[in-house]
Amino acid sequence: MNILVTGGAGFIGQHLVRRLLREGCTVAVLDNFSSQVHGTNRQLPPDLADHVELYRDDVRNQDAVSEALAHRDVVVHLAAETGTGQSMYEVSRYQDVNIGGTATILNVVVNQRPQGLNKIVVASSRAVYGEGKYRCPNHGIVYPKGRSPDRLKAKIYEPPCPACHLECASEPTSEDCPTHPFSFYGLTKLVEEQMVLMFAQAYGFSAYALRYQNVFGPGQSLCNPYTGILAIFSNLARCSSTLPVFEDGKESRDFVFVDDAVEATWRCISAKTSAIETFNVGTGIPTTVLEAAKEVVRFHHSNTHILITGTFRQGDIRHNCADLTKITNSIGYVPQFVFGDGLRQFLEWAAARSEVLEGYEASLQEMSERGLLSA
Repeated sequence: MNILVTGGAGFIGQHLVRRLLREGCTVAVLDNFSSQVHGTNRQLPPDLADHVELYRDDVRNQDAVSEALAHRDVVVHLAAETGTGQSMYEVSRYQDVNIGGTATILNVVVNQRPQGLNKIVVASSRAVYGEGKYRCPNHGIVYPKGRSPDRLKAKIYEPPCPACHLECASEPTSEDCPTHPFSFYGLTKLVEEQMVLMFAQAYGFSAYALRYQNVFGPGQSLCNPYTGILAIFSNLARCSSTLPVFEDGKESRDFVFVDDAVEATWRCISAKTSAIETFNVGTGIPTTVLEAAKEVVRFHHSNTHILITGTFRQGDIRHNCADLTKITNSIGYVPQFVFGDGLRQFLEWAAARSEVLEGYEASLQEMSERGLLSA
């Protein structure tokens, strides 16, 4: 297959491109090498540079997209801005890149009809769900609409039942869960996936929207202060800096190793039958943020102090765990990496890097000044 990967120089993108090359695919990459993600490094690594066709351009540039799309069989659209908190004040930027970039691709696809193109795989996010699925002792399965600032200031972190306001227990969230994003980033990802799936239905090509959970692993940006909690923890622990944990540390995430995310993506790319589908991509196993912080500090044998701050960020969810029933039954995806093994690989890689996290305190200050970060 001849495949274009937008954002292919990024974290998931590089891992995916390597997999595509191993599978014998011809690969092109369109990437603008955003400084927030790549820092000063504006090159593909040597193992990729000689084997892919690189378009060093912006996904919003229609001429560049048109050229890059020519004669491709599949487009994997990963290019996006990804900072959940940052999206709540960099509104135009997130709209332009995430929604505008997707619109540019679709505009080329439906108006120029590139020869051979038959499939789009778009990177979505579990952020489209908001809190997701919970169980109330009185009302069974419910979908909380969010946590009020008053409850959070009172240190009541678990979401309430929307009917009786009792505390609920988190359940694995399936794809049929109502979508209710709490951040503008989550809203842009929901719009992206709906755009792709709608045009696929209208024009008769296959499409997959992949709701990635918290993807991590070697190659993740270590200098981006706006996303990647494990990368931020690793950098702070390496420097023996205080490691702040929001809320009470019992909030949980579904951390999925990048190789598993790539496996799910490849299964959608290589699927022989035509389909228009939305899939969760995760592990189905929640890990608390405090557990993750302790594992990072333990690995580094660090003097880092883990500080439970009680601070909360508007737009954050409490828990995150994917129900993988649909993707397992549909394309046979089963995650292979448990959190501890994947984390060890990531931390061994990160420990050998020279990148330094800059601007983390400034990013927190930005949110605080806008009323998005409170204690």
